[in-house]
Amino acid sequence: MSLIPSWFGGRRSNVFDPFSLDLWDPFKDFPLPSSSLVASNFPQTFRENTAFVNTRIDWKETPEAHVFKADLPGLKKEEVKVEIEDDRVIQISGERNVEKEDKNDTWHRVERSSGKFMRRFRLPENARLDQVKASMENGVLTVTVPKVEEKKPEVKAIEISG
Repeated sequence: MSLIPSWFGGRRSNVFDPFSLDLWDPFKDFPLPSSSLVASNFPQTFRENTAFVNTRIDWKETPEAHVFKADLPGLKKEEVKVEIEDDRVIQISGERNVEKEDKNDTWHRVERSSGKFMRRFRLPENARLDQVKASMENGVLTVTVPKVEEKKPEVKAIEISG
């Protein structure tokens, strides 16, 4: 026996099985990205210009270097650029292209972002801009900016006379 009346969904539901219910999406008729977004109803120009809003980049400082790690799943190294500007700014940018649509396909959900992204960080004075290295492995970009070696003060022992 169902505890939820049949007019909430149109099919029988089991209160103990949360996946047996048809969920109502109050935003399905609005032109906003929502959980029930069908790609064919979403304007093509908007899909192409969607930025990587969620491009996450970690920046850690070790005794030897500043290390940046960016999650860029599905991108090739040719689709990513790492640039250093004169005013000590590192810029990581790229673009993920929209998948080609086949007119016979029926899209039920579009959640992966496409389009351009760009992140910029001002580097501290101790960064060696001439020795920056970048590598990409398994969708993770790692940029290493070595630090200028700190000169340790020389200690000179003075002999005490007397």
